[in-house]
Amino acid sequence: MGKGKGRNRRFQNSALGGGGQAGMMQQLQQMQQQLAEAQEKLAEETVTATAGGGAISVTMTGDQKCTDVKIDPEFLADMDAEMLQDMLLSAVNMALDKSRELQAEKMGPLAGGLPF
Repeated sequence: MGKGKGRNRRFQNSALGGGGQAGMMQQLQQMQQQLAEAQEKLAEETVTATAGGGAISVTMTGDQKCTDVKIDPEFLADMDAEMLQDMLLSAVNMALDKSRELQAEKMGPLAGGLPF
């Protein structure tokens, strides 16, 4: 039974990169700080998607908050409500997709650095 404990302890130390729990905690704290900084930057970056040949545009931040919706007034002149709703929905979904892509691009490297 004593041999099993020794092997397990050796595995735990090597799994932690030799730095022990203190080293792992420091790594996690650094990653938390980097993650928080990346999230702040994402909140400041924007993406825009358009529909209807540019007649409708939707702007979102990298943290998926809609900040602007523009509809060309000339486009409204001969537009029925159902078509407008469809185009607006399409623009919002495209903006969300772009925002998620931006988020994956900015946050992906941080997730890859997790020590476990």
